[in-house]
Amino acid sequence: MDKIKEMLKKRSELLNKAKQLVAEGKIEDFNAVEKEIETLDAQIEAAKLANANLKALEDKQVIADLENYSKTPESPKVIAKKEEQIVLTDKQTYENAWAKHMMGQSLTNDEQVVFENVNKEFSNAYTHDTGNTAILIPETVVGGIWSRAEEMYPLFGDAKKYNVQGKMVIKKHSSIDAGDAAWYTESTPTADEQNTFGELVLDGHELSKAITITWKLRAMAIPEFISYIKNELAQRIGVALGYAAARGNGNTEPQGVETALLAEVDTPQVVAYSPDASTPIPLSYAIMTKAVSKLHSSYLNGASIYANNATIWNELANLMDDNGRPLFIPDVTSGGVGRMFGLVVKPDASITDGSIIIGNAQSGYVVNTNEPMSIATEEHVKARTVDYAAYTIVDGGVLDTKAFALIRKAPAA
Repeated sequence: MDKIKEMLKKRSELLNKAKQLVAEGKIEDFNAVEKEIETLDAQIEAAKLANANLKALEDKQVIADLENYSKTPESPKVIAKKEEQIVLTDKQTYENAWAKHMMGQSLTNDEQVVFENVNKEFSNAYTHDTGNTAILIPETVVGGIWSRAEEMYPLFGDAKKYNVQGKMVIKKHSSIDAGDAAWYTESTPTADEQNTFGELVLDGHELSKAITITWKLRAMAIPEFISYIKNELAQRIGVALGYAAARGNGNTEPQGVETALLAEVDTPQVVAYSPDASTPIPLSYAIMTKAVSKLHSSYLNGASIYANNATIWNELANLMDDNGRPLFIPDVTSGGVGRMFGLVVKPDASITDGSIIIGNAQSGYVVNTNEPMSIATEEHVKARTVDYAAYTIVDGGVLDTKAFALIRKAPAA
């Protein structure tokens, strides 16, 4: 490495000399120095490669090409192993290092450097305390967790997502109280516009989930371990995120769509029905059209219908129009299980049984991740188990209730 430093120092000196020669107009001398720099560059690259291959032999790997991966997050390393080439980025290196750390395995020097750099930046940016040292979950793993949660809970999945640290305040236009566009006579001055604005404040709620596995199970291969963690956290964290998007109370958890619509004065976006014998008002074509009519026209394009599986197949799938034709058209190619009124019907287990949400979640619901997902571990030696506690801070809320309509069973008298 000292030899490389010497060559880099010489290159810097030659580069300064070349600049001076160009400034003095000595082009022939510059050309000679340029060739010298090019030759030196080749020597530097050869020395780097030799050092890297020597290091790789110590790690029982052969590196065919090396770029100093610490310079940029995406600089690739190419590892030749059993005559196949695998391109690794720092994100993939960190995923490997993170998995090995979670599994109690030793890290290579390269993995240790990447692991420490990522978590140093993470610990500097966020200061929460989970009782153990929290380790940032790799973006590749978090991406898998969130995508699976979104697949299971499409209302949450369709919402607009942000990653803003700290409190997030979104201004929203409530109404034009005066001065809207109008027709005027020639002598009448145009009225000043008066607007009412509201705020959607996303402050953040702590979301944590622990899973416990045995030491024996932890001894699985790295790809299988990562897949297992993705599945477990996606299923368990997904339940909390999905439930909050639909029914969150807005106090100790994000505000849900059902909660927001039911909290409005006179509940203008809610249509009630009841299949009970005491009040026989079954779900009908008229109730469905009434609910669709409550969406503002600007939100109709992009809207979907959300309900749990039982409600879809016991209620929606059996609805007929006034001419006895089925309203529900089975269709699994559009991102849901069917279509009604041209809208995709999506099964979502977080929706209250018997309730149906019709709306444009992309425009009407906002989710902000205040702190990225991390994970802490706790070993239990006697029980030979290890706890993995995932932690993140998330908030969400309805940006505009006019983007949604809720059909629900009338509460019992």
